[in-house]
Amino acid sequence: MNLAHIKFEPIKEAGLEDEIRVMAERAGLTVSRVMQVDASRRSQHSNAYFTGIGRVKRIVLYDTLIRQMTHQEILAVLAHEIGHWKKGHLWKQLVMTEVGALLACFAAWWLLGWGGLPGLIGLQGGSFAAQLTILAFLGSMLAFPFTPFSSWLSRRHEREADRYATELSGHPEALASALIKLSAENLANLHPHPLFAWFYYSHPPVVERVKRLQASADYQRQSA
Repeated sequence: MNLAHIKFEPIKEAGLEDEIRVMAERAGLTVSRVMQVDASRRSQHSNAYFTGIGRVKRIVLYDTLIRQMTHQEILAVLAHEIGHWKKGHLWKQLVMTEVGALLACFAAWWLLGWGGLPGLIGLQGGSFAAQLTILAFLGSMLAFPFTPFSSWLSRRHEREADRYATELSGHPEALASALIKLSAENLANLHPHPLFAWFYYSHPPVVERVKRLQASADYQRQSA
């Protein structure tokens, strides 16, 4: 992607910026700017994100998202992203990644110094490059069993963000309809095999998320 051709501009949708600022304030965020980017020049993929250090954030919406969704749906999507920030998912995953990288580097240093890596595959010796190749192969095998845990943790974070978005926006049905639209645009598999989803999926299947949100919307209506 040529970043020189990405165009950021103030959001054009009437009233949407004020609604975003009000919701962000309820979450304890200060919004410096609300911008839109001309993503439709490259694809129909929809997205939204916010950047910034601390509680001051800059929010960016894809123009495709603005065109495809209602105001409530856009607010629900942003509330989900705010949920990740409020729950500390980013820094938790960052700490886990860095600790894992540190342990992997230490293990690589020890194994390369040990000198027995070539013998594990029946070789008498091997160059440094050959030992790195063996190390990479062994590392991939050892990391594979941890995939379900990583996937489970990510799905847990997504469910927490969904619950937070429901509380912040007050419209679980809007997040449900937004997820349906996003899955259609991204050609998501709505009915993956349960074992495959359990092992690999970083997000709960869309059908599961929509059912949870619809149940939350029904509960809200019954409680009103």
